[in-house]
Amino acid sequence: MNTYRWLTVMCLAASMPAYASSVFKPIEMKDSELADLRGRYVMPGRIISFGIVMSSTWTNAAGDSITGSASMHVNASTITPQFYVTTTSTTGNGSAPTTGTGNVVGGSGLGTGQGVTQSVRAAGDGNTANNNVDINVSQNGLSPANIVQSGQALVAGQTITGNSGAGQVSVSAKNGGLQMAILANNNQGNTTQQIGGGNVLQGTVLQGNSNFVSNMTQLNVVLGNNGLNNLGQNLNLNQLKGLRTNGY
Repeated sequence: MNTYRWLTVMCLAASMPAYASSVFKPIEMKDSELADLRGRYVMPGRIISFGIVMSSTWTNAAGDSITGSASMHVNASTITPQFYVTTTSTTGNGSAPTTGTGNVVGGSGLGTGQGVTQSVRAAGDGNTANNNVDINVSQNGLSPANIVQSGQALVAGQTITGNSGAGQVSVSAKNGGLQMAILANNNQGNTTQQIGGGNVLQGTVLQGNSNFVSNMTQLNVVLGNNGLNNLGQNLNLNQLKGLRTNGY
């Protein structure tokens, strides 16, 4: 091969990196495109523990109380995810509350919201109501040890109930999720919370006086820190870096 051909080959070789970089330069994605990915990418092996805790409590003016709670914990040793339900009640020493005369109308659209929907509607006096949704993410790499879930196992289509002077609590597994509801005695009102299908709902209606209502849904996620140098995980990280021109 003569000198001219060598120079031609060297010039072509020298130009290829620049050409390749222009062809494979990452393109910044639009928000509409990222919306289809957001919340759906989980690094393999990072989540080592996941749990849900849900509870509802209603206490009336006499001090009578009813509580329903449900919990589920999933880790590497879990074979079948399972909710466990408990109901508890206490009896107050006050006089029986007068029948609620308040009337709350409308609100049918509250049950069709997307994401997290919370509402408190009151037609009585001296009431207190709390709706709380907590998401706790820890990265200590340690799964909660020796978690013993107690209560009655809840199966699909089943409803577990409990009663007290405050009212009746019912916990149901339906529509691919979990629903917890309390119907208070003496027309004091009702409360409902549910999770499933990508939605969380917490709603309370107060028709009487001097009631205390609390709804709580808590999601607990533990991320592991070990194994981040795994080849497969690094490949996934490199794919994510391509979503932004400057990496992340």
